[in-house]
Amino acid sequence: MSDQVLAALTAAGIEATASDSFGPQAYDVPAAAWVAAHEVLRDEVGLTFFDFLTASDELGDGFRVVTHLADFWGGSHVEHVMVRTLIPRATPQLASLAEVYAGANWHERETAEMFGITFDGHPNLVPLLLPDGFEGNPLRKEFVLASRVAKPWPGAKEPGESDHAPTPKPGAPSRRRTLPPGVPDPESWGPRPPGTPDPDPLAPALTAATPTRPRRSPAERRTRSTTPPTDAASPGAPATPPADAPSPPVAPAPPADPASPTPPPTPEPTDRPTETPDA
Repeated sequence: MSDQVLAALTAAGIEATASDSFGPQAYDVPAAAWVAAHEVLRDEVGLTFFDFLTASDELGDGFRVVTHLADFWGGSHVEHVMVRTLIPRATPQLASLAEVYAGANWHERETAEMFGITFDGHPNLVPLLLPDGFEGNPLRKEFVLASRVAKPWPGAKEPGESDHAPTPKPGAPSRRRTLPPGVPDPESWGPRPPGTPDPDPLAPALTAATPTRPRRSPAERRTRSTTPPTDAASPGAPATPPADAPSPPVAPAPPADPASPTPPPTPEPTDRPTETPDA
């Protein structure tokens, strides 16, 4: 299936690349060839079943839109692939697939309201799930969960992560206070004095996505675990004598005291029955 998909897309003049993913094989195509690639996969490859369309927030890289297509051969045999493309964050626009797959209609409506992506050519791009007057796009990583800012976080599991946590004793060390997911730093969100420059809305999400300590590779872990010990002795450890040092003298055993009584020998057990004299 992989060779057939790439051959069909290449023959149509579409620059596609195969990428490893968790599950079906994924193919990345340019945003300009988004509709053309799906037409080729439907008509030339036979992927006539449209499963879903969604997106993911890739922060500075933009938004990645993903579709899942399948072809049922009968019985339990199914061929399915994922098609992906990347659109810029500044202009999140993509051509609609509603004319190619009818099932993409409401998937694009949901993706539009959750991520703020505009699908050009959609017949009715109106909100699907959110109530009227809702502001913002909840699945963007810079979206602030205001309810977690205004109320105590019920999912706190560590001391200092909730308003219900006990007050630490004076002078006692305390853990670094962490914010619940979706709650940014107060310096980057909330009312600000007039004339203050607007903070970067992606700053909290980028900070959360950056690990505090880089992970070591398996080769580095093996190198550190197999490093031979140095010759310097650790503080407090007994010094190891050199190989050519003479052994210390052994003290002789004390002589036996002749005045001490010698214990009688223990009789050996016998298997003979004890003879009883005749009466």
